Amino acid sequence: MQNPFAKWFGALQPEAQSVIGVDAGSAYLKVVQLRRKGGKAILETYGSLALGPYGAVEVGRATRLSTDKLIEALKDILREAHITTTRADFAIPFASSLVMPIELPLLPEKELAQAVPIEARKFIPVPMGEVSLEWWLLPQEPGAAPATKARVLVAAIHKEAATRFAEVAVGAALVVGAPEIEVFSALRALSADDLAPRAVIDFGAGETKLYLTDRGVLQLSHAVNHGSQDLTLALSRSGNLSVEAAEELKREKGLVPETAASLQGVLNATLSEIAGALRAFEKKAGHPVTEVILTGGGANLAGLTDFAARALQLGVARANPFSRVEAPAFLDDTLRSVGPEFSVALGVAFKALQEGGG
Repeated sequence: MQNPFAKWFGALQPEAQSVIGVDAGSAYLKVVQLRRKGGKAILETYGSLALGPYGAVEVGRATRLSTDKLIEALKDILREAHITTTRADFAIPFASSLVMPIELPLLPEKELAQAVPIEARKFIPVPMGEVSLEWWLLPQEPGAAPATKARVLVAAIHKEAATRFAEVAVGAALVVGAPEIEVFSALRALSADDLAPRAVIDFGAGETKLYLTDRGVLQLSHAVNHGSQDLTLALSRSGNLSVEAAEELKREKGLVPETAASLQGVLNATLSEIAGALRAFEKKAGHPVTEVILTGGGANLAGLTDFAARALQLGVARANPFSRVEAPAFLDDTLRSVGPEFSVALGVAFKALQEGGG
C-alpha cells in the first residue's frame, strides 16, 4: 500500500470549492474554513464553541453529548463563524481510535494484507467487526541494514464513532468525505520540512496525547489520562472556587505564583509520563528527539512552554498552524495566539483541500 507520510501537506490545485475542517473535541468544537487559490490555502473563517453548556456542565469541562446535542452545537458554530460552504471533513477523536506500529515477517503484499488484521487483533480491545482497519507499510530507514521484518502502521477507527459523525454531518446539512483520526490531522497541520525526530504534545481537556514522528513517519502515539480540565479542577479545589471561576483564572493568569502550587502537580504527572515515553523511544531508536511542539487548547496556558522545557530538558515551542495559510496581516497576532487550539481542525481542512474540496 502507498505510504501516506511522504508528504503531510500535499500539493493544492489552483482552484476548488471552500471546505470546512471540523474538530469535535471533548470540551470544545472547532471549525476552520479554507479555500485554495493559486496553489495556496486561504483562511476564510474559523470558530470555537464550548460544549459544556450543551451537556449541562461548566465551560472547559469534558462532556459526552448526545448526537442531537452535537448537531445543535455544530449548527450554532457554523452560524456564528459565518461558514459559507457545506463541504466538510471530520477528525475522529483519539479515544475512538487506535494507531500503532507492528512488526510482521517479510511477506508479499497480498499475504501481508491477510496477516495484518490477524496480528492487529491482539492489540485491539474490541471485536474486529466493530472497527474499520487501515494499514501502511513503513519505509526502511536510509542506510539501515536489510530489514528482517516488515514494519506496518495500523490505524483502527471504531465504527460507532464514524457512524455518529456521519449522522452529525447529515443533521447539520454537511457533505463529508472519509473521516480521519485526529493524530493525522494534527501532524498534517504541524509537519516540518525536515525529517528530524519530533514530538507533538496535544493538551486536550480530558487527556493529553503524545505523537512522535521520525523521518516523517509516525512512530508512537500515547495518551496520558490528565488534561487541561484537571488543571481547572485542581485550581477549583485548592482555591475553593467554582469551576467556572477556576477556568477563568487559569486562562487569565496561567502559571503564576498564585496558581503554580495547584497546577504543578497535574503538570508534573503528565510530563513525567511523557518524558518516560520519550526516553524509551530514544533508547530504541538510538538517537534523541530534537524538538517538542505543544498543541491543543491546553497549550495556551501562559507559562506552559517554559515549564515543559524545564521538565523535559528539551526545546519546546507552541504550535503555530495558521502560519501555513494565507490570512490578513492584521490577524497575525490573534492567529498565533489561538493557533494551538485549531491544529486538528486546520489539518483536516487541509485534507479536504487535497482531496479536491468536493
